[in-house]
Amino acid sequence: MAVYGVLGDIHGNVEALEAVLAALDDRGVRRLLCVGDVVGYNADPDACVALLRARGTQVIAGNHDLIGTGRLGFERCSNKARYSLQRTRRRLAPERVAWLTALPANRLIEDSIALVHGGVRDVQLYMTTPQHIRRNAALLREDFPTARVCFFGHSHEQRLYEAVGDEARQLPNDGLYHLSRDRIYFINAGSVDAQRKRERKLAEFSVFDSDAWTVQFFSVRYDAASTEAKATVAGYRIGPLTDWIYTLRRRLQFI
Repeated sequence: MAVYGVLGDIHGNVEALEAVLAALDDRGVRRLLCVGDVVGYNADPDACVALLRARGTQVIAGNHDLIGTGRLGFERCSNKARYSLQRTRRRLAPERVAWLTALPANRLIEDSIALVHGGVRDVQLYMTTPQHIRRNAALLREDFPTARVCFFGHSHEQRLYEAVGDEARQLPNDGLYHLSRDRIYFINAGSVDAQRKRERKLAEFSVFDSDAWTVQFFSVRYDAASTEAKATVAGYRIGPLTDWIYTLRRRLQFI
């Protein structure tokens, strides 16, 4: 039993990751779980990998990690994601590529905590409704029958869902939430990277206590201006003309 800091969707944003790690240090949280997408939209993928490795973080692969290392194609990428991931492929150090390539698709912690990225069986599934949760709860019971908590990422929003039998509902995620051990919970700790969010440039994470069986959500400020400046200079931001060309190519593929 332990207290875990849970994070994901870092997307090469080292300023946001450092802010989250500092906040966890302040709370005395040393054990870390990461639900993937270490690399992606921003200019410091190598530094983010190094920080997670130095902390002994238990990490799984997200779709951006799979695409950034060539294990998955660009077919389901937005223009912004494809452009930045092409840059990521060129800039990642071979040692970092090897580490990312070795990441598993999922993990089971303490026999009761599952880590997935998108869905239980689809790394690129967005779990954003109770209907999605109901389907994935059934898959979780098949693939991880002892799991009672499933942490996921990909949708970049802090969410807490409860599944009981064939029903699922979204719960409020403000304050400390006491979970029930006879139910299944799907938890999105939020996105460390907030560069694409229009209003709140806050790095998100959660703290899960597997002894007390509680979860709490947090968000912290980081130097978003520095992240954006570096990403622009390093060529991670797609321009209007290139964006138009990408869209045109995509449309021509279906003619």
